[in-house]
Amino acid sequence: MAEPQRPTGPIESWVERMISEAIERGEFDNLPGEGKPIPGIDDPPDPLWWVKQKMRRENLSVVPPSLALRKEAEDALDKAYAARSEQQIWDLLEPLNKKIRAAIRVPPPGPPLNLMPIDIDRVVRRWQEQRRAS
Repeated sequence: MAEPQRPTGPIESWVERMISEAIERGEFDNLPGEGKPIPGIDDPPDPLWWVKQKMRRENLSVVPPSLALRKEAEDALDKAYAARSEQQIWDLLEPLNKKIRAAIRVPPPGPPLNLMPIDIDRVVRRWQEQRRAS
C-alpha cells in the first residue's frame, strides 16, 4: 500500500478522500459484524463503558474479598457433597478452612465475613448419609 499523501487543504476533505479511496479498493468489504447493529448503540451514555467492556472481556469482577470467600465456601460445600471420596472432601475443605481462619484473624475489606471454619467431620458424616440413602 502506498504512503498516503499529506493533506494540503482542510483535513476533513483529505480524510473523506482517503475513506473514499479505501472503499474503492474494497478495504471495507467483508469486515466482521458487517450488516449487524453496533452492540450497545442505543444504550444510555455511560462514562465507564470502556471499563465495563474490558472487565466483561477479561472476565473480571469487583467483589469484596469477604463476599468472594463466602461464595468460595458455598461452592466448595456443593463440590464436597458431590465428591467421590472422603479424601476429596478433606482436600477441598481444609485449604478453604485455612483461608477462613486467616480472614478471621485479619478481616478483609468489605462487609463482615460472617463465616466460621467448616466442620469437615460433619460434612463427611452428611456425605456418608447421602451416599447410603441413594
